[in-house]
Amino acid sequence: MALLSSTPPLPIPNRSWTCTTTPSSPTISLPSAARSRHRRRLGSIVAVCTDNQTIPPFTIDHSAVSVAEAFSEDQLWATASLRVRSFYDFKAASFRIEDHKKHLAEREFEALKERIAGKREEFKRVSCINATVPLSQISNLSEDFCSACKFSHDGEERVVIGSLDLNQCMRLPDEIAGRRPEGIGADFARAYLSNVCVASELHRNGLGYAVVAKSKLVAQEWAVDNEPAKKLYIKSGFTHESDEPAWQARFLDRPRRILLWTGIPGVQLL
Repeated sequence: MALLSSTPPLPIPNRSWTCTTTPSSPTISLPSAARSRHRRRLGSIVAVCTDNQTIPPFTIDHSAVSVAEAFSEDQLWATASLRVRSFYDFKAASFRIEDHKKHLAEREFEALKERIAGKREEFKRVSCINATVPLSQISNLSEDFCSACKFSHDGEERVVIGSLDLNQCMRLPDEIAGRRPEGIGADFARAYLSNVCVASELHRNGLGYAVVAKSKLVAQEWAVDNEPAKKLYIKSGFTHESDEPAWQARFLDRPRRILLWTGIPGVQLL
């Protein structure tokens, strides 16, 4: 698996991240529109990110944090609500502001369900990865935050405090396409990160790092190749004959095929 990045379905995000990982050399790049930008290169990892200098009013108990893929509609709704709070600035005196927030959350909720269910043709596979915590751990924070981003899991009330989408696709709509890893067929080994956000009340608690780290593990699980099958055929006496043309693999929207052959003892061709 190779590249992680994305176009947020929400119109005006305050940041968009891109992450790229391959089995051999992970690469992460995270574009941001904020003023403060830092570029780092650590071996094969490249990142462009924005640091929020706000000191958190609340330090979270990390032993209570769970980072996992989200599937239930209850949690996906809480995720959509967090994204609306994170990606939009609302004036308290705005007319019917709560109705507007609900409309935006409903739109993101429906779009997120469609992407995860595979109903969007441009996305091969999508996973929503959330950081959550029991409501009891942060009940003294903003009531608006706790009520909007709350969901129920196994009888326990939890709150979505960080989130992102991992999207396997050749490119994201209206976004630049990744170029790594290089090589024929590499387009199918890319995944993109999008909609990375953490509740403003809990910034600087390492939650962003936690959801990105989880996304890399999920991407590795997606990175299934045919190398074991190829080794099996070669050990069985097959030899490489040719590769499928790159244009054909792209046209058929699949990884590039290879052709191997073997002769059958005792059979002669006239």
